[in-house]
Amino acid sequence: MKRTLKAVALAMSLLPATISIMAAEPDASAASSASANKTESSALITLPASSQTSSAEAIPAPAVQSRGETLHEYDPTEILNMRFDARVDYQRNWQDSKNIKSNSGFEGKYIDLQFDGTIVPGLTYSWRQRLNKYTKDSQFFDATDWVYLRYQLKRWMFSAGKEVVAIGGWEYDRAPINLFGCSVFWNNIPCYDLGVSVGYDITKNDQLKFQVTQSPFYTSDNRDMYAFNLFWTGNHGFYHTLWSANMIECFDGRYINYISLGNKFDLNPVSIELDLMNRAAAHQTFFFKDCSVMAEVAYKPTESWNIFAKYTYDVNKSGTDADFVVANNTELNMVGAGMEFYPLKKKKTSLRIHANCFYSWGKNANPDNVMQNKTVLLDFGITWYMNVLKVRK
Repeated sequence: MKRTLKAVALAMSLLPATISIMAAEPDASAASSASANKTESSALITLPASSQTSSAEAIPAPAVQSRGETLHEYDPTEILNMRFDARVDYQRNWQDSKNIKSNSGFEGKYIDLQFDGTIVPGLTYSWRQRLNKYTKDSQFFDATDWVYLRYQLKRWMFSAGKEVVAIGGWEYDRAPINLFGCSVFWNNIPCYDLGVSVGYDITKNDQLKFQVTQSPFYTSDNRDMYAFNLFWTGNHGFYHTLWSANMIECFDGRYINYISLGNKFDLNPVSIELDLMNRAAAHQTFFFKDCSVMAEVAYKPTESWNIFAKYTYDVNKSGTDADFVVANNTELNMVGAGMEFYPLKKKKTSLRIHANCFYSWGKNANPDNVMQNKTVLLDFGITWYMNVLKVRK
């Protein structure tokens, strides 16, 4: 693992040194009282750890995805494009050789509806509603992954609404319905929030985006908390990047800094994804005390098959309470492999069958997560995607 951390160090050195100033000095005396208020934080609205995955591209294949956000090449004559996605699994869960019955059996994982369209040339909208999330009438918006307007003006992009919080990494980027076997970070990060974004195409292969959102860790008593995100998307031949520097308010006036480097290598028919993430707040060693590594190798022998192997490592030895996602005293490894088979791939609908198995060891300081020490998760399932309706002017 020391070699892994050295690799993280090398990658981190590529970012400007000025990023390190983003971790603001907190009021240490306020930490314990603020932590008590976090019980109502949106950070506790986590994605279920049992919905873990790793996969190939979504079918029908979108142009780009960000936490499942499909960025279409919008047809200016298309005022509505409606699609439906669903996934059902059968899984078995063991911890230290004991069957965890509460997390074994059939489970409906995801049911999504997504609506996209063009209002006028350059002005588009997107809305995705998660139908499998339980909501009260006053919290219907919690089941809305995103709903926003986007305006494209030559090289500039402007968007506002509920958006994907711009954090780097290919695991984080992929739609939840297309993931198996995910890191502790992925399973606990609240990833959709209200905000505004401005993007600029530096070159035809690079976009830089700045985003301000409500902090994922706001509480019902204090919604006046924010996240500031700088995001770089790069496409250079076989090498693709999703890098970010994030300053996220975790307590009132206190911030945690993320440096997240998502790297993807397309070596057809093999692809490699390597995500390196460092998290730090003030009053701790900046690098390597709180970090994650996510690595996946996928082999696609034909258009219908995808075979993958994955490893994740999450550690937090910071000794602080600033990280609500990977709790202090966590050090968990996970390894696994699986396959996906697409027996049906058509323009309007497609079908996927998947099977995978993951094993974790170490310590997860969050007892609510599925993956703990000596945990096995065996998963089989079926996913279908359907383009339901298109309406043109």
